[in-house]
Amino acid sequence: MRNARLTALVVALLTIILVSTSACSFSKQDHEREAGPFTPQFSGGQAPATPTPPPPTSRDKGPCADPDNTVIITCLASTAAVYPGPSAQDAFVAERTTGKVLSTLPGTWKLLTLAQFDVDASGDGGLMDFAFSPTYSQDHLIYAYITTPSDNRIVRIAPGDVAKPILTGIPKGPTGNLGSMMFVGDQLVVATGDAGNPGAANDPGSLAGKMLVLGSINVGSPAPPRILVSGLGNSPAMCPEADSDNFYISDQAVGGDRLQQISLHADTASGNVSVTGPPKVLWTWPDQPGVAGCAAAGGTVMVSETKTQRIESLVPPTDKNPTMEAPKVVLEKRFGALGRGAAGQAGFVFATVNKQYGKPGKTDDRVFIIPPSAGQTEDRD
Repeated sequence: MRNARLTALVVALLTIILVSTSACSFSKQDHEREAGPFTPQFSGGQAPATPTPPPPTSRDKGPCADPDNTVIITCLASTAAVYPGPSAQDAFVAERTTGKVLSTLPGTWKLLTLAQFDVDASGDGGLMDFAFSPTYSQDHLIYAYITTPSDNRIVRIAPGDVAKPILTGIPKGPTGNLGSMMFVGDQLVVATGDAGNPGAANDPGSLAGKMLVLGSINVGSPAPPRILVSGLGNSPAMCPEADSDNFYISDQAVGGDRLQQISLHADTASGNVSVTGPPKVLWTWPDQPGVAGCAAAGGTVMVSETKTQRIESLVPPTDKNPTMEAPKVVLEKRFGALGRGAAGQAGFVFATVNKQYGKPGKTDDRVFIIPPSAGQTEDRD
C-alpha cells in the first residue's frame, strides 16, 4: 500500500510540473511517511540491490553539466540537508548560505526554488534542514530549521508568504549551530547542535545539544518542546532506516565523532513520540574526521566525513550478527569535502560542502548518488 501511495503521489506531482511553469508546484515532497513502526519523512524505503545511476546522455548540456554520471545537482551554494527525489536523477537540497530549498527539474540541470528563508549564514548557521508538512499536498507548508541574527529556530512558510516562527530561542553560537529535523508521523523531531558549548548539551534548561519533539507545529500555539535525548554534540544528523525499528544519529562530540543508535517510538494511537533508554554508541572516531551526516538503508549506515572526504559504511549489530565490525571506506577524495546525506529508493544521496570546507571546482557544490549495494551485506535479520 505504501509503495502504491508514493507512486501515485510522484506521478501526480510530476504531472503538475510538466504542465505548469510554476516553480512551487513541483514537490515529490511526501517521500514520506508510514515506513515501519514510526514514519520518518523522506524515508525512501529499502533500497534495491541494483544501482540506477543517471545515464550521462539523459540531460541537456546546460552551463553547469557535470561529467560524472553519479552527480545529479551542480553549482550550488554551500549545502546542508539533502533528500532523494522520485528518481535517481532527482533530489531536494538546502543551500545553507542562501536559505533556498531547491529541487531538480527532471531531464535538465536546472533547479526550482521551492522556498527561501532569510537566514544568518555566519559560522555554520543558515538554512540547516527542512521538512515538508505531513499534509503537504493540501497545505503546501514547508518547515525549516534556520539561524537568525539572535537565535536558531524552527519556522514554517506557505507559498507567497513570509516564514512564521514555530519554536524560537534555540541557542546560537559561533559554531555548533548545525542540526537536523524530521517528521515522525505528525510530530516534528529536532536535533540541535551544542552551539559551541558542550556543557549546555547536558543542561536541562538549555535547548542546545538535544533531541526535541515539538509540542505544537502551529503558528501562534506555542508549547514547550519535550527533551527526548540530551548530550548531543556539534552537527547532529538523524537518519532513520525505513521499514525497520532502526534509528541512528551522528554527531561530533568532545571525545571524538560518533554514531549512535536510538530506540525511537511513536505510539500508533496517540501519535506521541518517545525514546526508550539512552542512546547506544555504535562507533567512535577519536581522530575526529568531521562526521557530517548519515544515511541508513538495507542494514547499512553510511557516514560522511568533511575533513577526510570519505564515506564509510557500518553494519550495526543484530541478534543474528552481534559483532560490530570496523567501518569500511566506500568512497574517498572523489568529490571533496562531504556534508549531509540520506537514503532513497535509488541509492544514497550526499551533498558536498567544498565552498565552506574544501577546494571548490567549477561545478561545486554538488549532490551525487552512490548505489545502495555499496558496503551492504546480505541476509541480516
